[in-house]
This record gives sequence, C-alpha cells and structure tokens, in this order.
Amino acid sequence: MRFTTTATLASLAALASAKDSRTFAVLRFNGDGFLTEGPMDPVVNPGAISTHYHGIMGGSNFGATVEGDQLMDSTCTTAKIKNDKSNYWIPSLFFQDPKNGTFQKVPLFYMNVYYFFEATDDTIKPFPIGMKMLSGDSKTRSPPASGGALNLDPDNGVAINPVQWTCPRSSYNPPSYPANSDGTTAGMGDPNNKGAGAGFPLYPCDGYASPLRQDIHFPSCYNPAAGLDDYKTNMKFPSNVGFKQNCPEGWIHTPHLFFEVYWNTPLFNDYWTPDGKTQPFVLSTGDATGYSSHADFISGWDQNTLQTIINTCDAGDSGMDQCPQIPGGLNDNNNCKIKPAFGDILQNGQIVTGLPVVGDDITGWGKVGSSSGSDDSSAASSAQSTAQASTTVKASTTKATSAPTSATETAVASETAASSPAVEAEPSSSTPGGAFVEYPTSTASAVDAPAPTKAPESSAAGYPNVKTIWDIVTVTVTTTVVEPEPTQALHRRVPNHSHGHVARHLGSFAARR
Repeated sequence: MRFTTTATLASLAALASAKDSRTFAVLRFNGDGFLTEGPMDPVVNPGAISTHYHGIMGGSNFGATVEGDQLMDSTCTTAKIKNDKSNYWIPSLFFQDPKNGTFQKVPLFYMNVYYFFEATDDTIKPFPIGMKMLSGDSKTRSPPASGGALNLDPDNGVAINPVQWTCPRSSYNPPSYPANSDGTTAGMGDPNNKGAGAGFPLYPCDGYASPLRQDIHFPSCYNPAAGLDDYKTNMKFPSNVGFKQNCPEGWIHTPHLFFEVYWNTPLFNDYWTPDGKTQPFVLSTGDATGYSSHADFISGWDQNTLQTIINTCDAGDSGMDQCPQIPGGLNDNNNCKIKPAFGDILQNGQIVTGLPVVGDDITGWGKVGSSSGSDDSSAASSAQSTAQASTTVKASTTKATSAPTSATETAVASETAASSPAVEAEPSSSTPGGAFVEYPTSTASAVDAPAPTKAPESSAAGYPNVKTIWDIVTVTVTTTVVEPEPTQALHRRVPNHSHGHVARHLGSFAARR
C-alpha cells in the first residue's frame, strides 16, 4: 500500500519548513549481511556487469537495471522501516594476504544509514521515487585536496571530499597515518580526529566493538531539471547561510544521508604484521589506497512515510524504528535475500587469486598504477570484453589453514593462528565476466567452520579471471555480542538522543558549519 496523497504531503511539508536545528534518525537493517552481492550497479552501469563487486541493502526489486518506481514493487526489504524499499550499496572490502597475494572477502560487521534533517530555510522533502545518486569516485587513487579531513562545503574553494575511513584504536602511538603525509605513499590523518582520515590506516582497528569503518556522506540538494537518472549533475551539497544549510532556488532539499559501514577486519589481525608502511586491505575496485570509497542510492521510499519521519522523528542513534506512528510500521522480515543478476555471491572464507571483474590489477601506493579519477560508465561497457591478466593456481599439497570465515554482528575476540596455503602461480589471460551462492554466516557465540577442502582449478563462482584455492577452512572463532561504547563529542553539540555516537563521524564535517 502506498500512502501518497497530495493533501497529506502538503500538510506534512508545511511542518518541515524553516528548521532552526538539526534532527536525525538512524536507519538500521534486518537480517544477516546484505540483500545481495555482485557486480551490479544500476546507477552507473545499468543493464551491464559493473566494473567491480558490491554489497547491496534494501528492496528486493533491485537488479542490474532499476527504472522509475520499480523498487516500490519489492516484496521485501532489509530496512527496518517497512515502507523503505530503497537500495543502498557500497564496494566490498577484501583482505590481500601479504605472503602470497591471494584475496578473501571481508565480512560485513554491520551497516547503518543516518538520515540528517539539517537546519535550513528550505522545506525538507522526501527523495522522489526512483531518484539515483552517487557519492565518491570509484576510479580515483589520488589523495583528496582537503587532506585527511572531510569537506562538504561547496563554497570554500576546496574540492568536496565526502568520504573517510574511521579506525578506532586503543592507542594511537604510533599514529594510524604518518605525520605530515601528503597522501602519495600512505593515507592522511584527519587533524581533528586521530581515529579517522583519508585512505586506509596502517594499523589494526582494535577499538571497543569498532572495526574499520567506511564513511560516506551524500549531497542533499536535488535538481529536478536534471532528472532522476542523471547522477552526475542532479545532486549537490547545500551552501552555508549562517548556521543553516540551503539549496539553490528551484532545487529540492532532501535528507542528508550518511553511510557508516563496519567491516569485520579483526578477523584478519593474525594474518599481517603492521610495519607503518603497508596495509593489506583493498576495495573491490582494485584500490589499495581506500581513496576510491564511494556509495550509491536509489530511492524507493513511500513518500508519506519519509515525510512523516522528516517532520516528526528525532530518534538519533536510538534508531528510526523507535519513532512512533511510522506509516506502514516496522519490517519483521529478517531473511530478505535475492540472487544477484550476474553469477553467484563470493563465499566468506573463500580464498581466490584475484578480485571479481578486476582480477589481480591492484593499484595505488606502490602498486601497478594509479588514477586521478574518472567515471565508471565508459569502463563498464568494455568490462565484459576486455582481456585481463589472471592467475592459474596450483594448491599446495601441504595441509594448511587460512584467515577465518565470518561472524557478522559480533565482535571477534580470538581465532586460531594460521596462514594461507602456499600457492604456485602461472600467468594466463582470460575475459572477465560472470559473478558469485552466499555461504551462510552465523551469529552464535562460537563458530567452528567446516574442514578445509581442496578446490578444483576452475573459475571462482563464474569469474574466468579468478581461481579458488580453498573453499572453506578450519578456524575456531570466539565471539562476544556487545553494544558500541559511547564516545564524547568532538566538535559540535551532539543532537538530542544521539548518545554521543554521532560525534564519532562528524569530524571535520562539523568544522565547516
């Protein structure tokens, strides 16, 4: 049922005009892991295999192509709000073994989407159904002009930088980022927050229930003249007018989205030795720097439901699902999953010789190449036909174990020490294409993975340029379910009901206001 009447929306919109302070609510997701995974991106690469692998949340009518109000016909959603059929997605994170160069997907710990309703002279309205937007640049390997800090101000003469990495640590000695780094050989720390910066940190994240976190802010001014599909020009960040944020005349002020994506990187702590120079994580874009972090969104919100939340919900970190009288109510489906449009889902614990689609073409910080940034769309059309170098792997006959499988929604306390199997690589070439069946994860307090099995020398889940070495490996994982520890505000007054958590990602974003 869709609650969209002109009269209702008009009366609700009147309540949302001329806000004098920020309110916000966190959207959380049901179930274990993503809705689906694979090389699909209906914003940048509609109808084709994407240039890289993604993890997707939201409505079940997601596919390689999403048009118009397609998402409104979703039969289920991972969002806790039943009438949110939107899709939210990000590039996946991988661990590259420093000993042999093989890869494993890093399991999702959890993901939240903050909906900020900023102080403004505008009327904040829902995203139009089917509106598409992208934040960040999947092609760049260059450090941002703003250094390690966020920059969401379109008028300060510095290029927008909407992405960061946050790495809570028990001690910042040595620092997560080299002092005075210019970003060309390592990331750059945020001068206002020791735990955050541009690019991947060089040391493990061992903060309380807080592994490595990917942070992405979205613009909140929509240009209806550009239209729903023109993700390159249809959105911009609002300008500061005193303490308020306003959109250009004729543009629509929408909620300000902020993705925080926690990756279960502590699972791999025993498989690399920090040296202050290198780190082992790469994005599915083939990026070893972390600068290409980005995210996509397509709106599938029932208009009346989102307008009601904009006007009345200030639940903060307690969660959007805690707000009363949300039209449509809450979502009680904890198992909303769909098959990917291309191939199958790469399994947790599966060791492969190359990244999906990308292969072993890893770039940035001493790797084979770099890029100053460009659009994905031209590359997408050739992703299915461009030959890439790949690796044919012969698994060692010596019994070995590797990095652990997943335990999402848990904080990992310990695992058995081991190393990835030795491999002998033979270069070959193949055409990328295809994609990945999801291996079930567990949230039990202790997990024993199946015994290791030798994998055949064949494509990994449909990718000709990716070979599987071991499907599943033995590991014992002890887990503890904990709530995030509140932290003190950094730069600005934390809104009511935030419990301090919002301060962890405000950082330099707060400094611009």
